[in-house]
Amino acid sequence: MAKKSPRNGTGLVYSSEFGQMCPHCNQPKGKCLCQKKTSPSKGDGIVRLMRETKGRKGKGVTLITGLPLDAEELKKLAKNLKQKCGSGGSVKKGIIEIQGDHRDGLEKELTGLGYKVKRAGG
Repeated sequence: MAKKSPRNGTGLVYSSEFGQMCPHCNQPKGKCLCQKKTSPSKGDGIVRLMRETKGRKGKGVTLITGLPLDAEELKKLAKNLKQKCGSGGSVKKGIIEIQGDHRDGLEKELTGLGYKVKRAGG
């Protein structure tokens, strides 16, 4: 099978020798070069705590953004933080939401874990 031009983003997608191939860098999926470039960015290294009520009928939640973790680690950290606060919450699009205003306790907890924490918003 002939390789397609890498300029249009469609290349070899399967090889009988290596199996599935990345269509962008023409490497086997395990040795893909483009996935390393799209790893979660560190941002500016600051974890931000915000309180938000928008779209929640006046109920406040604490948002934690800027954590340089992948999805699995983010879920584990969220579970731990929810237990420390004694409240519910969720993880949506890389942002941890904890029900209620728990900024004081979360700031101490995240600082103890080694993160640089700032309060954002009012």
